[in-house]
Amino acid sequence: MIRIHCRNTGTSLEFPEGTTLLEMLPSFEFHHEFPIVSAKVNNVSQGLKFRAYNSRDIEYLDAREASGMRVYCRSLFFLLCKATRDVLPGARIYIEHPLGGGYYCNLNKEDGTNPNLEDVAIIRARMQEIVEQKLSFHRHELQTEEAVKMFRENGYADKVRLFETSGTVYTDYYTLGDTPDYYYGRLVPDAGYLKVWGLEQYRDGILLRIPDHHSPDRLAPFIDQPKTYDMFSENLRWNIITHLNTVGDVNHACLKGRGSELIQVSEALQEKKIVQIAEEIERRYNRETDPLRLVLITGPSSSGKTTVTKRLSIQLKACGLRPVSFSTDDYFVNREDTPKFPDGSYDFDNFESVDHESLQKDLVALLGGETIDVPEFNFVTGKREYNGKRLKLGAGTVVIVEGIHAMNPRLTDLIPESTKFRIFISTLTGIPLDHHNCIPTSDNRLLRRIVRDYLKGAFTPRQTIAQWPKVCEAEEKWIYPYQENADVMFNSAYLVEFAVLRNHAEPILASIPKNCPEYSEAHRLLKFIHYFVPVPDNEIPPTSLLREFLGGSSFIY
Repeated sequence: MIRIHCRNTGTSLEFPEGTTLLEMLPSFEFHHEFPIVSAKVNNVSQGLKFRAYNSRDIEYLDAREASGMRVYCRSLFFLLCKATRDVLPGARIYIEHPLGGGYYCNLNKEDGTNPNLEDVAIIRARMQEIVEQKLSFHRHELQTEEAVKMFRENGYADKVRLFETSGTVYTDYYTLGDTPDYYYGRLVPDAGYLKVWGLEQYRDGILLRIPDHHSPDRLAPFIDQPKTYDMFSENLRWNIITHLNTVGDVNHACLKGRGSELIQVSEALQEKKIVQIAEEIERRYNRETDPLRLVLITGPSSSGKTTVTKRLSIQLKACGLRPVSFSTDDYFVNREDTPKFPDGSYDFDNFESVDHESLQKDLVALLGGETIDVPEFNFVTGKREYNGKRLKLGAGTVVIVEGIHAMNPRLTDLIPESTKFRIFISTLTGIPLDHHNCIPTSDNRLLRRIVRDYLKGAFTPRQTIAQWPKVCEAEEKWIYPYQENADVMFNSAYLVEFAVLRNHAEPILASIPKNCPEYSEAHRLLKFIHYFVPVPDNEIPPTSLLREFLGGSSFIY
């Protein structure tokens, strides 16, 4: 017998060796508002079919927890891919990226036409049929060489290229009915668990709707995001041109010695975009009516706002303008006036943590030709200070305001819209592991933040991971609702970013003890970055956005 401690109940029970987590669940009698979809075993995410042969700590999860939602969504991906294969022979489905309360998918039909309403309807009907049949997901393990052979025979060249660079002896994969597929994490036990989802025609493809992560018994609300869609499409077009469509493709290129070239190309693409933005600002600044005077730059945590602001300032100077920039951080309210969470900790991401009335008053005065005193926030004392810094606009001057609340309408609602230019920065990972495994768009930023916090001695990796859920909640509330208001979106993700970050992140993540809650995320990220062939950062230039996180930047932060 083995002893299993359940964190949901705080109790321990004994079970025969080899008992699955699903079989154990009824014995731990506890109320769960939503269906259990996965679990953590000794702080590692596992499927409910996991068999325990030794004493373990377990925690059952529903789809409100990030790990549980990932399990649910992966299972949905397989359901969609299986149904498409069943009803549209010869068609290929590509899980592209999160969008509008779901995941945008491309469907390549044999005749080359875009999916129509009838296609979506028959795929949806087959998906529902599989759900009602409660068809089981089965996990298998195979020597990697045999897995390569099997997936090559099934026409999955993307998975073949990924496995060829994995460096592993064995590879696990799943089957749903007679359909094999690969997913880099666990799945639910059977399709009957997948009761909340939707499938709709969207643009040139399909939108797979997923549950709301706050209330997984209902669909996440649909939010049309045409500008975000266009940014992903732009990135996809570039991937097609370079023939680098998946991580396997990038790995093969790096193994052939093209890592330096990919770094240079990524830097060139970003600089080209910054030049285009600067030239558009110059054009609007010099127009006869309603000339542009204020540039607002925002984005989520670790998206690279500060470096983009500095590089944009250089390009604006090259256009003959005189950029003057300051951060909303300097207008933080004093520490004792900062909003707090229910647990008493400070909510630094709350809009009310910024003295937006004073900030806007200064902006109005500055744009009106007055001289203003600009504060500097002392993060040691928690006080806003005035140390003699003064600003007055001269000819050719444009004001840049950077911060997480820069695009909140309340921050600049007294300033004419025609004089403002909004830039939204994000890290929209543009390359998937393979055609059925897209990379979570927040993983870039989380890894960047872990590395930067550690190198600067600001936070331990445990602290950074522990804070991350609150960071994401704040972004959802205060940043993302305004992203589609941007005049331009800037994607700060790099094609080889994970390959470069691996060298830095691997030892940092490996230092997190296995007996702490943060180990679960560290284990997931470690497993994830091992898919990437490492690329040294010695050729990352000092002006690179990545230097903001890796160190060695020529900019002063």
